[in-house]
Amino acid sequence: MGTDGSVAFLFTHCGQMLFAPGTNEAALMDAAIEAGADDIQSNEDGSIEVITPPNDFAAVKEALEKAGFKAEFGEVIQKPQNETEFAGEDALKMQKLLDALESLDDVQEVYTTAVIEE
Repeated sequence: MGTDGSVAFLFTHCGQMLFAPGTNEAALMDAAIEAGADDIQSNEDGSIEVITPPNDFAAVKEALEKAGFKAEFGEVIQKPQNETEFAGEDALKMQKLLDALESLDDVQEVYTTAVIEE
């Protein structure tokens, strides 16, 4: 195991908001850019992800709510720069490891680059 922050270079500290499929992408993009968002991405499932600087997250979220957009999920996170996909037996082992880490009393948050296929 590494020390605190030994893999921090694998993640970007940022604010993230996810909007449900069917959200008006053009209107959300205009409002997000005007509010100070860093990036807007459309996902394969039709959802839209808005990325903000961590210190501007609350202001951008408030501005988007005033514009009529309600995020399904939103918080300041450690977003992985690259993801590693796991399936089958490897996915089960990775999920077991993540569950064990999350169950530790001293662990507050677990961030991973793993994408576990269901």
